[in-house]
Amino acid sequence: MHEELERVANVAVPIERAKAAIALMADYQNRVVELSRVRREAIEEASASGMSQTEIAALLGVSRGRVGQLASAGPAPERAFFGLGPMTVALGGKYEAGKSQEENPSEVVTREDLGNYEHLRKLFAGLKLDSDSEVIPPSGIVNLNRDHLVVVCGPRLSPIVAQVLEGDDNLRFRKDHAWHLADLRTGTEYRSPLDEDGTAGDVGYLARLPRLDGKGTFLYIAGIHAIGANGVVHYLENHLGELYREVRTKRFSTLISCRYDPKTLEVLESSRATPIYRHEA
Repeated sequence: MHEELERVANVAVPIERAKAAIALMADYQNRVVELSRVRREAIEEASASGMSQTEIAALLGVSRGRVGQLASAGPAPERAFFGLGPMTVALGGKYEAGKSQEENPSEVVTREDLGNYEHLRKLFAGLKLDSDSEVIPPSGIVNLNRDHLVVVCGPRLSPIVAQVLEGDDNLRFRKDHAWHLADLRTGTEYRSPLDEDGTAGDVGYLARLPRLDGKGTFLYIAGIHAIGANGVVHYLENHLGELYREVRTKRFSTLISCRYDPKTLEVLESSRATPIYRHEA
């Protein structure tokens, strides 16, 4: 018997044995989903290299029709950009406006960030990834040392995040008369159209950054203004495949510009404003 199955089968207490079986079944199901993704990606890469479905079928020992089925079965290859899940989306929290500390103000999340989580949740679901959200307290203290973490929180709200961002030698948040983003490689400054002439647009930062414990990475999203993060999420929704092909699961950073409807705050378009800077050789 397989070692893990034997371990579960030998749990003495019936209820604990059932719990262990449920947990192992969930783990196996997740592995099956990931293996189907790996298989689909391998077949797509073989096709892209010039192999025909007939050649692939012969090498796999299946029919040509079966190859066609396998090429579309399972989640898209770009699921690996996020990992195996379940995903945790940490949203920056603020104290309720208009109330003093003596009035015990509630911790709230902006309308823009609530929309971000809903869009991310749908994106994850389409990739067969479970997800949940949490609110980063106004102190900005957040545990970055976790797998499958997405942080949507400006550096102004979290000193921990601001510290990590200092390690990016390519792109940086800066402030003079207004917050903006800077490309350290080219010396170009990227300012929000909202601050320049009131145009309904913004610039956001997207990166995969190192955890503080050095044992992995987390995905980071932020805008000059809150709506800039929505532009980044819109970019992920529409360009995840090409982004994954460029960076896979490596560390990187880039800036995303967006335009949105000022009445509904719906992002209308998003595009890369800078190259993708890779943080690893």
